[in-house]
Amino acid sequence: MLKFCANLSFLFTDILFLDRFSAAARAGFQGCEYLFPYDYSPDQIAQALSQSGLKQILFNLHPGDWSKGERGLAALPGRESEFKQTVETALKYALATQCRYVHIMAGASTPEVHPNNDVYLENLSYAAKRLNEHEIIGLIEPINPIDMPGYFLTDVDQALDCLRSLNAPNLKLQFDCYHRATVGKDILAGLDKAADWLGHIQIAGYPDRNEPNTGTLDYGPVFQKLLNLGYDGWIGCEYDPKHRTEDGLSWRDDFLNVATPSNSTGKA
Repeated sequence: MLKFCANLSFLFTDILFLDRFSAAARAGFQGCEYLFPYDYSPDQIAQALSQSGLKQILFNLHPGDWSKGERGLAALPGRESEFKQTVETALKYALATQCRYVHIMAGASTPEVHPNNDVYLENLSYAAKRLNEHEIIGLIEPINPIDMPGYFLTDVDQALDCLRSLNAPNLKLQFDCYHRATVGKDILAGLDKAADWLGHIQIAGYPDRNEPNTGTLDYGPVFQKLLNLGYDGWIGCEYDPKHRTEDGLSWRDDFLNVATPSNSTGKA
């Protein structure tokens, strides 16, 4: 059965962040994710989770100075010590919230710094070893360069090369269907080639990033593919609701009971 978790940085944004946990639970979600927890203490996040009954699925390592265009530190030369500190900070939140997945953002080019693959692999290796001490999985995610210009990791093949190179048991792929569609790549083919490395899935309608049942991307074959591959992880709902989040959740009911695993092969 498909398991959908609410991305609280995108959904229920008409209310305060800490109130979104309970709102998501009332809307029928059992898990949540979000971009960054760092405006709040680990105890505050843990309390919101406890009160709502939600399971914490995923959050991102600190991205650096977002206002200056920083989108992660893992691939940025000269920032290695800061990157290691973001790992330590993320561990505090992960342990407090019993979260098993953290997204390690690669970083984007700025006028001062350009990402470097060797630095990226070294930092990923460090993070994997440190996270593995607590049985936490590190995720890397290709992000399309239109929504995030200059981002270092943009393609599933590039991400898989990194994962195969490091071959760390707790480094996995975060596969975002919207980002894959935005760069014009076939989603079903991407899932096939990434099957052994899938750690987390994210969804949104394409091209406007609204509810998954809007736009030109048919998620029926995508969900069927995940079932056929035996994917039993979570699917993050990282989309911008057209109106109130609660008013647009009918898509979820439509997909919760998709067909059981088969040899079906559709095109998305």
